[in-house]
Amino acid sequence: MATLFYDQDADLTRLQGRTIAIIGYGSQGHAHALNLRDSSMSVVVGLHPGSKSRARAEADGLTVQNVAEAAQQADVVMILIPDHLQKRVYDEQIAPHLQPGNTLMFAHGFNIRYGQIVPPEGVDVSMVAPKAPGHRVREVFTEGAGVPGLIAVEKDTSGNAKADALAYARAIGCTRAGVIETTFAEETETDLFGEQVVLCGGVAGLIRASFETLVKAGYQPEIAYFECLHELKLIVDLIYQGGLSYMWYSVSDTAEYGGYVSGERIVPEATKEEMAGILQEIRDGSFAQRWISENEEGRPFFRQRRQQEHDLLIEKVGTDLRRMMPFLDAKEIKQQD
Repeated sequence: MATLFYDQDADLTRLQGRTIAIIGYGSQGHAHALNLRDSSMSVVVGLHPGSKSRARAEADGLTVQNVAEAAQQADVVMILIPDHLQKRVYDEQIAPHLQPGNTLMFAHGFNIRYGQIVPPEGVDVSMVAPKAPGHRVREVFTEGAGVPGLIAVEKDTSGNAKADALAYARAIGCTRAGVIETTFAEETETDLFGEQVVLCGGVAGLIRASFETLVKAGYQPEIAYFECLHELKLIVDLIYQGGLSYMWYSVSDTAEYGGYVSGERIVPEATKEEMAGILQEIRDGSFAQRWISENEEGRPFFRQRRQQEHDLLIEKVGTDLRRMMPFLDAKEIKQQD
């Protein structure tokens, strides 16, 4: 069993008197910055001059500077911008200002794991990764609780990198729920695998395929939408609350029996072999290189596939149905890069 660290294992005084630069003010950035501030930490937000987030961060009462300025005055630099932007921003605006004794932090290990960012000697390198979207990290913190998190240490020059990471985790609320120690490699590889095989790729693929199967067989798209997408939340909530056993306990016996006899047909050995292949591509770096190259080439596949997903029948049907259900607080987005 993994060891969990809680508030009593983390010393907030380790960060007192040190300036923490939060680079980025998106989903995670705003949550980290505000939670740190509310934990009496000295925080500055680093953004590029034209950032749309600048006004929001200033309205939230935070000090906002250009990235280079924030990095120059900081003792701890937490990078919370998208993976594909980190290397350029780090090389141009952060690395020149890192000094021995500084701490460089991440919430995801991609750029360290795949060698896109190579920190200098004399700097601690660590990770604090809340296991929730940023809005939830902030919301739960304001309620007096926290979300679980991960910590990892890549370089411990000072001998205090783990203690400092735990202090940071406490300051954003993660040690209220429990923090597990991992490595940059383990966090990155399992995170990418989970996203691709289950959370984003697998679930989305299963929804698309099941919806299309019903529609092709002559069933109404609206009925297919409810059965293959809408009701998924009900099942996921049950699993979230009590695991698979609670889900089986909560559904009808017919649903439970059908799940047993059909589930393995949907995930046969061939699918498990594909999962193993995906994991291997993550571990050997070939997925990372493909994503890096995709960005360097202007994202041709990514842009085309994003538009294709946006134009699917299930998306059009879903938009219309969700407008009829005000209790959902439905969201609509404009397709953009």
